[in-house]
Amino acid sequence: MHQNDRGIKQGDRLLKMQGKLDRGPVEFKSHIVAQEGEIMAIATQDVVSAQPTQTIIAAVEQMTSCGFRRLPITDAGTHKLRGIITSGDIINFMGGGDKYQLVKVRHGGNLIPAVNESVRTIMTQQPETLAHDARISDAVEMILKKKIGGIPIVDKDGVLSGIVTERDVLRVLGAERSRLHVEDVMSSSLRVTAPDCPIATVTRDMTKYRFRRLPVVSDEVLYGIVTATDIMRYLGSREVFSRMTTGNVAEVTGIPVRALITRELTTTTPEKNVNEAAREMLDKNIGALPVIEDSRLIGLVTEFDLVRAFAAG
Repeated sequence: MHQNDRGIKQGDRLLKMQGKLDRGPVEFKSHIVAQEGEIMAIATQDVVSAQPTQTIIAAVEQMTSCGFRRLPITDAGTHKLRGIITSGDIINFMGGGDKYQLVKVRHGGNLIPAVNESVRTIMTQQPETLAHDARISDAVEMILKKKIGGIPIVDKDGVLSGIVTERDVLRVLGAERSRLHVEDVMSSSLRVTAPDCPIATVTRDMTKYRFRRLPVVSDEVLYGIVTATDIMRYLGSREVFSRMTTGNVAEVTGIPVRALITRELTTTTPEKNVNEAAREMLDKNIGALPVIEDSRLIGLVTEFDLVRAFAAG
């Protein structure tokens, strides 16, 4: 219990590092980019989806194997959109929020029967959608206002036609040359966690603050980044089951978050142009870059930050 308490304290730190430069808030213009054109031109049209009756574990395995952060849920016959499941829903279910009640209350903490419930029990119902004839500017506005990373596209009958993501939008907007630098758009007040912090604490922090990722910091040095996708992959790869003896969820969420950090870490610097940062994210298929100055973590720049910056002009 003592170690867990220490982990919770370590996982609830707010890092405020200003570095050498003045990094006050940036005032963005209020207009949204007036990019014309149908959304289907940049969307993924051949969309993989799941049925509401599919099990949670099957949906998570599908997302893991395909490298998806979200999976639309559709009726088998009509292909009408019924909901969406995201990596955020998975960390909520794993112990982050209200969807954890399925594990804790209905199944007494036993993860195995819980993951075999149907995906409709934890999916986000009635998700935000776009019409198939929407403009790119409509997608930008929804991403910025609703702070969502992917939007299903439906036709007039509610049938799933495609999906558009922050990354799709960033690929278009990032083609416009900007004079902004990473330091102008990054977040410099960061909630961070520690390598020995338990996964359960990380899922709670991510759900509470609506974060998709948390920098992992040890003695003020960046150790890595843990993402909602990393935690989802932990479940979807079935590694979690190899750690079980009783089946209780605490066995798999009590391990330190450092066990999930395996990927090579890509960072950036505050003076880098935002176009370069966008290219790096797109080339490496990553959603955020830690910002390093004098070997210290001073900020984080995400796809959302860059979409907002390019949209502001």
